[in-house]
Amino acid sequence: MIDRPAELSIILSQAVDLVPAALHGSLGLFTDIDDTLTAEGRIDPPAAAALAELRAAGVPVIAITGRPLGWCLPLLGAWPLDAMVAENGGAALIPDGDGARIEFAQPAAERARNAERLRAAAARVLREVPGATLARDSDGRVTDIAVDHSEFARLDEAQIQAVVRLMHEEGLTATVSSIHVNGWIGTHTKLSAAHWMLRRLYGRELAPEIDRWVYVGDSTNDQLMFGAFERSVGVANLRRFAAQLHTWPRWITRGERGAGFAEVARAVIAGFGR
Repeated sequence: MIDRPAELSIILSQAVDLVPAALHGSLGLFTDIDDTLTAEGRIDPPAAAALAELRAAGVPVIAITGRPLGWCLPLLGAWPLDAMVAENGGAALIPDGDGARIEFAQPAAERARNAERLRAAAARVLREVPGATLARDSDGRVTDIAVDHSEFARLDEAQIQAVVRLMHEEGLTATVSSIHVNGWIGTHTKLSAAHWMLRRLYGRELAPEIDRWVYVGDSTNDQLMFGAFERSVGVANLRRFAAQLHTWPRWITRGERGAGFAEVARAVIAGFGR
């Protein structure tokens, strides 16, 4: 907790409260899931209501998460989303009738080769970082690995950075979310997933219209998106990562988690496509 006035002043200067009028004319919304739409691992009621309102208003919503493909699959049918991208851009779930079409950022042969390296990297992390454990959702992962630091296990900052360092030494891309340290092989990211989905779903390129799309997130692994999207918003619990942030969103909501997401949803709906 930040309790020194000088530090708090610096943190508050990094982003301003969301101004609803600033999202006037938005074309759609990309969002993180954990601690943005959820609280304690379950959909936050204000976020659930907001997703329903966005669907009713015709606003496209695409979720991009570090959660695994297996974890996301049952949620696509339960949540009103246009698509869900899992494993930080490694796999996409696209509604297809009563089910979902699963597509991958990498071809099957490449994924098979990477799987061996990922297993070796995971084994090294568990061997060399005391207290490290794989995330409980690891069985559902296809293109990455995840080490739990705040969901069911607790790692301090030094342990988290040790996990990141070892992943890098093994040739993995590594990011830290609000609950996991994720590692994968390849150039895909949350940002590449956003470009992929706009092209895949709507046949449009994101670059010419990225200034009219909104991104909502809550953690250090959203910084790439905060930097890329002019209409970037952090839910209020993002401030808990102030010491680790180098790229802030343009705005921060007043509410945390689902309540913050609902603020964004209301602002987008009020001026959607205008």
